[in-house]
Amino acid sequence: MQPGDILSYMDLCHEEQFNLQKGMNFRTQNGYSIFLMSVRPNAPYADRVEDNGKTLIYEGHDCPNYKGLSKNPKELDQPQFMPNGKTLTENGKFLQAVEDYKAGKPAEIVKIYEKIKSGIWAYNGFFKLIDAWQEPSNGRNVFKFKLIMTDEQANDLTTQVLDHSRLIPTPVKQEVWKRDKGACVMCGSRLNLHFDHIIPFSKGGSSNTAKNIQLLCAKCNLSKHDKIM
Repeated sequence: MQPGDILSYMDLCHEEQFNLQKGMNFRTQNGYSIFLMSVRPNAPYADRVEDNGKTLIYEGHDCPNYKGLSKNPKELDQPQFMPNGKTLTENGKFLQAVEDYKAGKPAEIVKIYEKIKSGIWAYNGFFKLIDAWQEPSNGRNVFKFKLIMTDEQANDLTTQVLDHSRLIPTPVKQEVWKRDKGACVMCGSRLNLHFDHIIPFSKGGSSNTAKNIQLLCAKCNLSKHDKIM
């Protein structure tokens, strides 16, 4: 799977070999962590991209809406611990990973999937978790986690930060999806789709304009690149 691949929720779960029921998933059975993110209007959490795509800021998650909770979770500070005061929440686990990183341990590797529309996700690649903090938001404190993209896989020993200018911004993805009507522009297939650079990035093509991005299925994408080569 390559960054830019498009998946249904079922495909996403099949790829990871378990049902992802939450947005933050620390140290999964596959050896890495997973964030499900969204920067769409009215998304439940305020994820954001900064520095022209160089940095991802992911918002932590709210207190579970368990029986007997006296307030709306959106009115409470995002928790570091479960109600017993000892067990770490997902926020707490990732915060601990940042503290371990700052103490000299390897950064936590996080696989990112981004919601494009209901039931449709884009794979954004692997990221390194390098910082975390709390900040005020609507009268409460929320966690923020800072990540930078990397080509490091969960078990690799070497790390290289990718050229972020090849990342396709979320608004461009959404515009392309709407324009191409969620189908391959060459054959009309709705399966195995990918956000493709019309002029390849390696030949100077831009990631920042929908004019240079299109939807292709895997078969047509391979056919196109065979012709380029």
